[in-house]
Amino acid sequence: MRPRIALPADTLDEATNIINERNAAFAPRPAVEAIVKTGGLPIILPSIDPEDVADYLPLFDGVVFLGGADVDPTFFGEEPHVRLGKTYRKRDLFEIELLKQAVAANKAILGICRGLQLINVGLDGTLYQDLSEDPTARLKHSQAAMGNQPSHHVTVVSGSTLATLTGERPYVNSRHHQAVKDVAPNLRVAATADDQVIEALESRDSDQILGVQWHPENMYKHHVESRQIFKNFVDRSAARM
Repeated sequence: MRPRIALPADTLDEATNIINERNAAFAPRPAVEAIVKTGGLPIILPSIDPEDVADYLPLFDGVVFLGGADVDPTFFGEEPHVRLGKTYRKRDLFEIELLKQAVAANKAILGICRGLQLINVGLDGTLYQDLSEDPTARLKHSQAAMGNQPSHHVTVVSGSTLATLTGERPYVNSRHHQAVKDVAPNLRVAATADDQVIEALESRDSDQILGVQWHPENMYKHHVESRQIFKNFVDRSAARM
């Protein structure tokens, strides 16, 4: 049996005349394909009442927290910055509870972009609500280049799990305006951009959690480093079956 991979869904909030598409739960196709191509079986989880999260746990071996809207800043004790983007509190509530229970159950965890930020907040870290708050930020972190093309380099910490997958100087894509500020106590920085914006986090004392600020699901077809991130995650999930 292939490892089962949970993909917490985003919610379609665009206007539509098709009643069955209104507020529909969805997962991005590239993430689904990346999981399948690296040996996993994706299971899409719509946001439900956090009280019901425990019923999902037996269904999966690993979970990917994906990109999407900004994390509601009240979850890390702040009021909204003037440049805060769209938020969706229902998704945040569900995913934070899913994260906490997945950590406690020793599920493998991968975070992508917002997913990295959600993991950090859910484990008691904080965010810059907009990169204008970060005095060091000077690179273009929301690229104008096509989303499946890299736009800036990151420096990966030598000896980290991420370094074994991507090397120490991968070229990555980038589309975010928020970033990690205070790192959660049980996580460590695994990569930074040249302006010192945090680009990856991982567990301090295990291989359970890896999160990246870029979008490997958009580059896995042509970039071996991106495939390695997914292959490592699926392998970590398989080890927990």
